[in-house]
Amino acid sequence: MTFPPYLLLPLACGLFYVLSMLCLKRADELGVGLWRTTFLANWGCTLAFVPWWLHDGFALVPWTLYWQPAVSGLIFLVAQVCMFLAITRGDVSVAAPVMGVKVILVALFSSLLFAEGVPLKWWIGAGLSTVAVGLLNLGGGGRHRRVGQTVLLTLLSATLYSLNDVLIQQWGRVWGAGFFMPPLFLAVGIYSFGLLAFTQGGLREIAAPAWRWVVPGAFFNALTNGGIVISLATWGNATAVNIAYSARGLFSVLVVWLAGHWFANSERHAGRGVLVSRLIGALAILAAIALVPS
Repeated sequence: MTFPPYLLLPLACGLFYVLSMLCLKRADELGVGLWRTTFLANWGCTLAFVPWWLHDGFALVPWTLYWQPAVSGLIFLVAQVCMFLAITRGDVSVAAPVMGVKVILVALFSSLLFAEGVPLKWWIGAGLSTVAVGLLNLGGGGRHRRVGQTVLLTLLSATLYSLNDVLIQQWGRVWGAGFFMPPLFLAVGIYSFGLLAFTQGGLREIAAPAWRWVVPGAFFNALTNGGIVISLATWGNATAVNIAYSARGLFSVLVVWLAGHWFANSERHAGRGVLVSRLIGALAILAAIALVPS
């Protein structure tokens, strides 16, 4: 039993995701605003991966196939918007645990849409990951805002993200990651211009201190999205990739506890009960990852 080396990439992406979210959240707190932050993060991905075309040569892919990254990019953006709406209209402590169902949905879509066999141990790992994400994100006993709306938006986001992961696995392995990623993230960047209609003020009005958080946040966001797409498009196994990627819940606890003050984050001061539940969640994450080797 060996751990597939390629799963180290989604594991690393779990850490990049946490760093990205902490940086972008801080940028939002400094007045960048949710939609401008999302726009800049998405264009970080666009600028990072469109130049791959210069290396691989976009002319080698038939133009009749370009509807696939266009569709994938649209699904990605809508899923992203749903998640951000869930967080802004409700509480993260409600939205984040619900997002844990993504691991099971990926396994379900893989099985139903493309008749791919999903090993029983991966289903168990997916279930453990979902429970773990909920435990890792349990908050205090405060009152939550708009719980029903938050849950529905998050479920929609998780469903769209899961569907997109499976489509990227199916389409990307035919294209090759180097060919599929540039048009995918170019589409996301173009669609993101629609977000600017909801902003108050232009990009030039962003204060200098905020840029110090936007730039690294966009950088880590690009690493995260690029790494996941490479994993799915090159090796497939969307369920295993998502189980490994779910380690971001474990990383979020460690980073917030050890370095949260660097990001002006106060979650490290959570109560004893929260810390115990997150410790159990971290152990469940490790158990889920341990089930992946084949």
